[in-house]
Amino acid sequence: MMDLVFWAPVMAGGALAGASSGVLGAFIVGMRIPFLGVCVAHAALAGAVFGGLCGLEGQQLLLPALAGAVLTALALGLANPQRARLDDNTVLSFLFSTTMGLAFLGIGLYGILGKSDNDVRSLLWGSLNFCRWSDVRLMLATSIALAAYIAVFFKELRAILFSRADAEAAGVRVNAVWTGFLILTAATLTVNFQTVGGLMIYSLISNPAAAAFQLVRGCRRVLLLSAVFGLVSGLGGFLIAAATDLPSGAVIVLVSSALVGIAAVIRRLAHR
Repeated sequence: MMDLVFWAPVMAGGALAGASSGVLGAFIVGMRIPFLGVCVAHAALAGAVFGGLCGLEGQQLLLPALAGAVLTALALGLANPQRARLDDNTVLSFLFSTTMGLAFLGIGLYGILGKSDNDVRSLLWGSLNFCRWSDVRLMLATSIALAAYIAVFFKELRAILFSRADAEAAGVRVNAVWTGFLILTAATLTVNFQTVGGLMIYSLISNPAAAAFQLVRGCRRVLLLSAVFGLVSGLGGFLIAAATDLPSGAVIVLVSSALVGIAAVIRRLAHR
């Protein structure tokens, strides 16, 4: 009974992180910009690194991490790739390389200044085992905000998913809706950091959605199945890791990858 009480927030956190990341992935993979997840994750990491250099520690690092992620999301949302003659992935590559450079520069400064970088490295690699109810509440708040935003702007987001140019021509305020979605993406990924870490959260976004797109059609069905696959990855990965005494973040990633492989096999058998 005591073990169940102790692991309850960990299991809830894994399930929430997986489901919310899966929902995000349905839009991100659908728009063919899966690099967005790793870009925002490194922006959050850079914010946390410099927050640590300023003397913050533990849960306090969430604030600079969130600031770094949101600023990057705003830069991407306000940028106009058509005017700059660049596609979204090129803009993401620039932002990713900049934030990654800042993050690892800051990590290098820890050694020069004689500071401990343990808190920052925990964000880098992640550890679901340290998730507590306070973290779950943050995850739940961002998940509810994300779900509410998608429910309110579902038609607009679906139009953007199909074609940003056509959505704008139809009167959709593409920049405003897309920027709002990016800000919520930044917030969701930041509070989910401790699940699999900044270096591996990319897989929790892309893999459940990739599996869902192989099995179903229609935006609503993909969203639902991607959320389910994300939940299975987060919760199932933790349970396997707990039973085998393996790193939870790595196992969660491998479970999500296995779902993609299983979905590919099912799709091929169905076509036969």
